[in-house]
Amino acid sequence: MRANRLENYKKLEELRGSKLLVYVTGDKPGMETQIHPEILDYFVDHLDPLQKVDKISLFLYTRGGNTLAAWSLVNLIRQFCNEFEVIIPSKAQSSGTLISIGANTVVMTKQATLGPIDPSLNGPLNPQNPQVPQNPAARIPVSVESLKGYIELAKEDLSISNENELTKVLLSLSEKVHPLVLGDVYRSRTQIQMLARKLLSKQLKDKDRIEEIITFLTSDSGSHDYTIYRKEAKEELGLNIEKPDDELYNIIKDTFDNIKEELELMKPFDPNLILGVNQTATYTCRRVLIESIEAGTDVFLSEGEIVKQQQQIPQQPPLPPLQRTIIDDNRSFEGWRHED
Repeated sequence: MRANRLENYKKLEELRGSKLLVYVTGDKPGMETQIHPEILDYFVDHLDPLQKVDKISLFLYTRGGNTLAAWSLVNLIRQFCNEFEVIIPSKAQSSGTLISIGANTVVMTKQATLGPIDPSLNGPLNPQNPQVPQNPAARIPVSVESLKGYIELAKEDLSISNENELTKVLLSLSEKVHPLVLGDVYRSRTQIQMLARKLLSKQLKDKDRIEEIITFLTSDSGSHDYTIYRKEAKEELGLNIEKPDDELYNIIKDTFDNIKEELELMKPFDPNLILGVNQTATYTCRRVLIESIEAGTDVFLSEGEIVKQQQQIPQQPPLPPLQRTIIDDNRSFEGWRHED
């Protein structure tokens, strides 16, 4: 459906006086994707044909992902332009917000949202997820701000102040969360603040204001799910936010509606719906788009076959075996493809 968007891409470039890049990570339930370091090589293929231009606009939709990939993407794009702006049709959360604060200008529709940039860590040393006992490898993400909130709870609400009591609190925490994870959490918090400080300096010169924004985005918002709409981003945080006029808004919305339909963002990946009354069915799921007029489309997709089978579970005689339906997802391909 890229052909249906090309005219809008040309209009956006004309209205913004820029070259347009499009980056959408899908949040289709069951097939969610995030910002990942591997995108950088694909962006190079879209940036190289531009050489060096005055301005680049990034049309961005994402719920977040790898913070260093977001940082690297901003710096990569800036190698090819003098001015960088982000256009947000709907969501640019977490690492998407990190990208946005690294732009000179952020164009936000009335439904567009930013969000906190406090990172969560998920690795093999994280606590096991008790809600998925059948998968020993399933882990609980550890939020930087959740750990900070735990310590603040002990200090303030529980009035724990002396060194011995705080030591007991930390020892208790280390029994639940591996000490190396705690160290990584602290390092990640320091790193995200440093990255945000460097990126914000591209659009703001007031150092005190920059520190206030960083504090809010990494701590004072209270929850990673906190949503920041255009008015708050502009009037309270003081970011360089632009409100699109009616013509620009309609083009942005029409473009995103088209992408949303192609990636089926509102439709969960449900094997039962794909199968219907059949025992087997094939599927193709488009999950990430990187697009430009000059370089075509790079799409991350998953393809496979879903098979429904009946399994017999033996019981103690004379009870008959139980019948259980099993649905297998046999993934045949998962990766990037280029489309001209």
